[in-house]
Amino acid sequence: MALLRNAAQGFRSSFHRFASSGCTIYSLSSGNVKCGVSVIRVSGPQTKKALRAIVGNKEYEPKARQAYLKSFFHPASKEMIDRGLLLWFPGPASFTGEDSCEFQVHGSLAVIAAMLDALGKVDGLRPAEPGEFTKRAFFGGKLDLTEVEGLADLIHAETEAQRKQALLQSTGALGRLYDNWRRRLIRCAAHLEAYIDFAEEEQIEGGVILQLTKELNAIKREIREHLSDQRQGELLRDGVRTVIIGAPNVGKSSLLNLLCQRSVSIVTDQAGTTRDIIETMHNFGGYPVVFSDTAGLRRNTTDTIEQEGIQRAKDCLAQSDMVLLMTDAKAIREINHEDSVSQFVDNYLKELDIPLDLCNGKRLQLVANKTDTLSSTEIQQLEKLSNVLAISCHKPDNISGFLGNLEKHLQELCGEPRAESPRITNTRYRQQLERCIEHIDVFLRDYNPDRYPDMAIAAAKLRNSVRCIERITGHVSCEDILDVVFKDFCIGK
Repeated sequence: MALLRNAAQGFRSSFHRFASSGCTIYSLSSGNVKCGVSVIRVSGPQTKKALRAIVGNKEYEPKARQAYLKSFFHPASKEMIDRGLLLWFPGPASFTGEDSCEFQVHGSLAVIAAMLDALGKVDGLRPAEPGEFTKRAFFGGKLDLTEVEGLADLIHAETEAQRKQALLQSTGALGRLYDNWRRRLIRCAAHLEAYIDFAEEEQIEGGVILQLTKELNAIKREIREHLSDQRQGELLRDGVRTVIIGAPNVGKSSLLNLLCQRSVSIVTDQAGTTRDIIETMHNFGGYPVVFSDTAGLRRNTTDTIEQEGIQRAKDCLAQSDMVLLMTDAKAIREINHEDSVSQFVDNYLKELDIPLDLCNGKRLQLVANKTDTLSSTEIQQLEKLSNVLAISCHKPDNISGFLGNLEKHLQELCGEPRAESPRITNTRYRQQLERCIEHIDVFLRDYNPDRYPDMAIAAAKLRNSVRCIERITGHVSCEDILDVVFKDFCIGK
């Protein structure tokens, strides 16, 4: 118990040192480019002093969360800088939890520079460090770490699906799920602490331990279900890495140019034109895709540059999430059964000198290009095979079926963001959740009610499971455990 109190006190003192630094910060919050309106934000104890200095009125008392059209002046020269909107947000009802204000001014670089210079002349103000407003919001209890990272993802979102997922996370969907597990684990840890320390003198029944183990098993099942998401959230956040591979001159570069609707790769009739990896990010049906064009794969080449290109292509394949395996449509025009297609894929990969296990766990789609060289009967035969996408890069008007199938693959890989079942979006979350389960498993394995030393060790493992969740959300549980102990068991009453 003393260890928990000391840890809680250490965190509280760190927070108070941060909160009591006395610094008021300011920064441009909108993009640093020419625009119609730019927003400059101020946060900290000297905010009201700053806004009074800028409006040129030491007695000015704005009402909270109302917009005022004001003239802004330089506090040193008294020269008017601009005329714009002023908004005042007294703490704690602000983004950071501190007194804050915003100046909305015309977005020229000269106006922005003059406003920042003016704020710099106010005593007690300094420029904000990168991310410092959000950091203050976190320390002020306005956001947990998942919401902070969700906000960063929302700022960087490039597709509609990314926006939806980031918005859910930034508004607490993921944080609420993790906080639910955290609170339940804290309760389990608190009940165990009470049982170890006070069972005899306070007559706490042993049945509480049975209930504790049931609850831990339930939490463990829920976390494992959450982990079995096929990395959908991470794929949506980072983009589905899609590699285009195949033999030389089957149309890989042509397909990349067609998908991106611009000339990204050089296309010629000469085999081996592409040597290095060519990557491009693309918004495909609202899903982020990183397409990679690669060197044509073949055995026994003596060209050292081509050999390096082939090795890079294989390395790119190893890091991919989806594989578009391209072949000449003539190579499979005689195939009339889907099982034969699977056999062709295996043989084709061997022909390209690609180990079959290199494609394990990846979404693989066979793409038959150059259907313009086939007869109408042969094309119809190919189109009957559900595991083959037949296209002609020379006839882009006829690839709607291919694009629809590709979008379907992306939907299945990334899923649809939903508030009722938020997904893991960060490898850090996954690692901590896996460790949390490990600590719960160790506790359930080592716990022995007849051997108190082992119980104390097991209790430490249970506290470690709580800390794993806290490393995701940024909470501190030591004081919370104590609160539950005294609330639930009324120790010493």
